[in-house]
Amino acid sequence: MRLGLLTGGGDAPGLNAVIRAIVKSAAARGAECIGIEDGFAGLIDAAHWRQLTLSDLPGILRRGGTILGTANRRNPLKDPAPSGAIVDRGAQCIQTFHDLGLTALIVIGGDATLAIAHEVSRRGLPVVGVPKTIDNDIAGTAQTVGFDTAVSFATEAIDRLHTTAEAHHRIMVVEVMGRYAGWIALHSGIAGGADIILMPEIPYDVDKVAQRILARERSGARFSIVVAAEGARPVGGTLTVQEAGSAAVAERLGGVGARIAGELERLTQKEARSVLLGHLQRGGTPTSVDRLLATRFGARATELALDRHYGVMVGSRPPELIAVSLAEIAGRPRLVPLDSDLIHAAREIGIGFGD
Repeated sequence: MRLGLLTGGGDAPGLNAVIRAIVKSAAARGAECIGIEDGFAGLIDAAHWRQLTLSDLPGILRRGGTILGTANRRNPLKDPAPSGAIVDRGAQCIQTFHDLGLTALIVIGGDATLAIAHEVSRRGLPVVGVPKTIDNDIAGTAQTVGFDTAVSFATEAIDRLHTTAEAHHRIMVVEVMGRYAGWIALHSGIAGGADIILMPEIPYDVDKVAQRILARERSGARFSIVVAAEGARPVGGTLTVQEAGSAAVAERLGGVGARIAGELERLTQKEARSVLLGHLQRGGTPTSVDRLLATRFGARATELALDRHYGVMVGSRPPELIAVSLAEIAGRPRLVPLDSDLIHAAREIGIGFGD
């Protein structure tokens, strides 16, 4: 048997650990592995692939990024042609799959990549998915590869900002990633001791945020930490978008932290600064939690592929790993439920959400 594997979408710490587990598991069962380079672009262009063996693996467990590369702006179902037209190259990808003599394809990706995986699976390609994204917004799994590392980094950044905020009696607004879900903001905000967390699931009223900061001032707390997810938006307002989306590319969010800092400075008359963590959350060494999850996911995905259990994604349902139908999760992002015990705990200890 010959397995193909690719990493699609934005990079996330732990991708190489997934690749390592797949290659090791496949080798133990006598199967070959072909690495498709640069995500689905490697299947579109047909020339970007290489055989992966045990000799490719030393040292990659602790490395961030992906040794196969990724291309989150190449959607084979909506690929821009030189003429500007949007072309469906799904049949081309399937042909490349067969030309390479592959038995199955393991797709390691986020919500958009797994939606593509579902569609090519629906067209007959034998696919198994592995959920990775720092945003943690994929349905069917309690956690995704990369999330823990991103939260750990954001928490450390918030820790560091406490001292400078306190020294200068400032408001510090920390913008974190997450797109339309508030998982990173919620987890890092609680772990880092934020005073206010703004997230997409709970539209905020900036006046209420300012009132809470002024109440802290009156109680003797002369600084405040606000953690804002990039997808946070005001009540009745819109998202802060850096780059508009198109038929082929999703919109790029960002800038909400600077927007909120400016508004809070005006409303409170306190000095406010914004910090954009950006792609720092994606880089660096994966945590032990992400390495373990990635290894478990990779081994299980290989098992499913070699047992010909296709059209599914590996999911975490602690303490077990499960196989979830791609049809059940495609296009259905997992948001933070408003009745989450984490939101309840945060409110109990006095963290505000701007509502």
